Amino acid sequence: MALITLDLHPVFRSDRAIDTALRQALFKAAATGEDIVQIIPGKGTGQLKKRVLAVLAQKHLRKLYARVETDPTNAGRILVHLH
Repeated sequence: MALITLDLHPVFRSDRAIDTALRQALFKAAATGEDIVQIIPGKGTGQLKKRVLAVLAQKHLRKLYARVETDPTNAGRILVHLH
């Protein structure tokens, strides 16, 4: 099981940087054949997590992955399972 980890703490203030980082991680994982992209938005108030889930719900990005799973044991982690 191959895994790419994306920590969004350094770019949490900029919506454009968040979008770019998510897209780059998904495209890199799809190109290299990785199984899972682990996104770490942090626990905080949940605003960044909501933003990440909204970006992942976009139609053109949904084609890249099979499902999104929010970790029940760790509220600050999102797992994206690729095809």
